Amino acid sequence: MGGREIGFLFGQYKRIRNEFTGVLTGKGLNWGGSLIRPEATGYGCVYFAEEMLKTRKETLEGKLCLVSGSGNVSQYTIEKLLQLGAKPVTASDSDGAIYDPDGINHEKLSWIMELKNAKRGRIREYTDQFKKAIFMPTDLKLGYNPLWNIKADCAFPSATQNEINAKDATNLINNGVKVVAEGANMPSTLEATKLFLEAKVLYGPAKAANAGGVATSGLEMSQNSARLNWTREEVDDRLHKIMIAIHKTCFETAETYGTPGNLVNGANIGGFLKVANAMLDQGLV
Repeated sequence: MGGREIGFLFGQYKRIRNEFTGVLTGKGLNWGGSLIRPEATGYGCVYFAEEMLKTRKETLEGKLCLVSGSGNVSQYTIEKLLQLGAKPVTASDSDGAIYDPDGINHEKLSWIMELKNAKRGRIREYTDQFKKAIFMPTDLKLGYNPLWNIKADCAFPSATQNEINAKDATNLINNGVKVVAEGANMPSTLEATKLFLEAKVLYGPAKAANAGGVATSGLEMSQNSARLNWTREEVDDRLHKIMIAIHKTCFETAETYGTPGNLVNGANIGGFLKVANAMLDQGLV
């Protein structure tokens, strides 16, 4: 769902309710939206990956990165990776994936954004424009996605649910990937998740790594309530701090409960404790 759909929904909400409130987020900037909201999920996922790497005294600088998808999350994941000095080399849609060994730079990213957001074209057209890139068509008979079978340092599944299966996870591990940060909702199957954890991959589950979108929706609602418009820099800074805090909770909770480095456990237990303690405080159990 993009800005167009949110606009239609919000227009109908106003017509039916005859009120203008922050009940929907992702609104246009001229009618209550927030700067950075479109970028938030992708940016937040990269910030989370950055925090994971810090635990091993590393950064994203110079890292080869695989990104799936070519929509909102993917586009801004690539943008933030570029800002932090990484080298994204892939993008995809339902037809297949492109691999650009030279990397997707800011110029190429702008071309992808025009292709997808305005022309609503297919990612295979990228190879017509940038000749060194190759297109790998989707072939379900393979049993794995060629995008996840490329040598790289980091992977950002940002397309769809269950896009990484056990074979994909094995390919990623064998090709040297040390970081997996989920931008999509539940993009890794349970079997893939187990393989990442067993291999000691820095694995950021979706419920934590892609929380930047929901978090910035909260920031949008805060601005609506206060009748304020924060600058791009202020929203981005707040988003960055939120993602640092989410990673800190996951990391420390995992250690406290005997599974250091397992951010899946950290996210699950941390989320459960927050709700359970609130219920106890309010006498609900």
